[in-house]
Amino acid sequence: MICVLDTGLANSMSVLCALERVLDCKGLRPVLTPVLTNDPSDLVRASRIIIPGVGTAAALMSTIHKLEIQDCLRSLTQPVLGICLGMQAFYDNSEEGDASCLGIFSGKVTRIKKTQDLPIPHMGWNQVSQIGSSQLLKNIPLDTYFYFVHSYRVPMGFETKAVTRYGEPIPAAIENSNWFGTQFHPERSGKYGEIVLRNFLEVSSISEQKSFLEFGQKRSNNLCKFTQL
Repeated sequence: MICVLDTGLANSMSVLCALERVLDCKGLRPVLTPVLTNDPSDLVRASRIIIPGVGTAAALMSTIHKLEIQDCLRSLTQPVLGICLGMQAFYDNSEEGDASCLGIFSGKVTRIKKTQDLPIPHMGWNQVSQIGSSQLLKNIPLDTYFYFVHSYRVPMGFETKAVTRYGEPIPAAIENSNWFGTQFHPERSGKYGEIVLRNFLEVSSISEQKSFLEFGQKRSNNLCKFTQL
């Protein structure tokens, strides 16, 4: 099961529709069906989780606390993708509404610096440049354009895998362990956005990696036993 977190914010249905297109292209429906939910039991059982977001950090975190799922989200070990505001919620806190966030990554979400020539919000298509090895951006050409709508930005950190430039370098994609994020909207970014979603669905979870390693170790041990006969 693939869960899209239902926070009551605007772009959940567009994320669901984009996921359905990706799954249809891969021939994986109805074997895999994206589900819009905020039920903790669904989130724990899901193979993948997407946290969309259009709105404010304060509104998103208020909803998460009302649903009492903040600890559930922090403890997830399967791949989790935060989109736009959903990615910003991974950090300690946000200037937007002075919101305390999930604290997966350290640092504060801040407002984009205003310049004379560039309006806020940053809205429209902009290039994304990869600066580190990225599973999300696999098979994406260099400096591909993606669609952005945001007024706030996350800090640069070890998890930053791609940047866009809007008066200053702004993290556009992050990855570490089972946590993934895009500041751009893949569901609004055409074929390359759908490739990002497909790449996310193909990421191995921590448990899947562990199972693979355990299988490889057992196979190696069995081969050793066989060669000793």
